[in-house]
Amino acid sequence: MTKNRIDWVDYGKGICIILVVMMHSTLNYGEMVGGTGWMHDVVAFAKPFRMPDFFLIAGLFLSRSINGPLVDYIDRKVVHFAYFYLLWLGLQTVAFEADLLLSDPADVALIFLKQLIFPASSLWFIHQLLFFYVVTRLIARVPVLAVFAVAALAHVAFYAGWIAPSWSVTERFANWYVFFFAGYAFAPLVFRLAVAVRGHGMVAVSALAVWAIWNAQLVSVGLGDAPVISLVLGFAGAFAIVSVASLLARFDVGNAIRYAGKHSIVIYLTFFIPMKVAQKGLAMTGLIPDVGWASLSILVFALAAPLAFHFVVRKTPLAFLYERPAMFRINNAKTPRPAKETIGPVEA
Repeated sequence: MTKNRIDWVDYGKGICIILVVMMHSTLNYGEMVGGTGWMHDVVAFAKPFRMPDFFLIAGLFLSRSINGPLVDYIDRKVVHFAYFYLLWLGLQTVAFEADLLLSDPADVALIFLKQLIFPASSLWFIHQLLFFYVVTRLIARVPVLAVFAVAALAHVAFYAGWIAPSWSVTERFANWYVFFFAGYAFAPLVFRLAVAVRGHGMVAVSALAVWAIWNAQLVSVGLGDAPVISLVLGFAGAFAIVSVASLLARFDVGNAIRYAGKHSIVIYLTFFIPMKVAQKGLAMTGLIPDVGWASLSILVFALAAPLAFHFVVRKTPLAFLYERPAMFRINNAKTPRPAKETIGPVEA
C-alpha cells in the first residue's frame, strides 16, 4: 500500500471522528441550554453518512487478518476491543456516577454491568465492532453478494420499521453492518475511487458539489431516514468523504485532520469527559451566548484535550489507557498494540 493511500485513510478517519464528536457536542449542549444554533444544521447535514463512513473505513483492511490464525484474530479483533471497552467504560462510569458511587456503590456496579450488554455510553461503537468482527469471520465463506444483499435488506427493514425494537446491538447491526461489510468486501473499489479522485480533481470537486446539494435537499425535506434513500445517502456520503480525504491527501492540506484520524481512537475513548466539562462550563457561565459558536468551541476542546492528554501520557505508566499491556494479550510475547492502530483500517 502506498503512502498516499495511508494518508487519505487517516484523513477519512479524521473527518469521521470530527463529525461524531460534533454531533455529541452540539446536540447535548443544545438540550442542556434549551436552544439550537447553526451547528445543528451541520450535524443534520452529516447525519446520513456520519456513521456509514466510520464503519466503512473500519472494515477496509479486514481482509488482511480475517483468514489468518483464529487465535490471532480473537486477540486483535475481540480481546483488543474488549480491553478498551471495559477499561474506559469503568472510567466513564466512575466519572459520571461519582456522587452515586459514594452513596450506593452497588448501584454503580449495576450500571456498569448493564452496559456490558446494553451499551448506552459514547463507547457503543467499540462494543459494536466486536460483533461485526466476530460475525464477519463466521460468514467469511458465504458469497459476498449474498451477504451484502441481506445486510442491505436489513438496513431497509430497520428504517421501514419492520424490525421491532429489542436489543440495541441487533438494531445497530441491522442499521450499520452493510457499510462495515462493504468496506471489507469492496475495499479494492474504494481504493480505486480514491486513486481516481486524485487524478481527476476538478471532476471530483464538481461531483462533490452536486452530492452536497442533493444530500442537503433530501435532509431538509425529511427524507434522510426514509427506507432505501437512507441506504443510498449513506453510501453516497461515505464515498464523498473518501473523495474529500483523497483530495486533502493529494494537496497535503489539513494536517490537523490527518493527525486526528491517526489518533481517532484516542479521541473516541476520551472526548466525552472534556466535552461534558466544557458543556457544563459554558452552560453555567453563558460565556458564549450563541449556541452555534458555543457548540463549535466545545467541539474544538473535546478534540484537542484527548490529543494533548495522550501526548503527555504516552510514555508514562498511564500509557495503558491507550496501549494494551502484554498481560492482556493472548500472546504476550508480541509488541504492545496501541489502541489507535485498530479503530480504523490500518493494521500493523
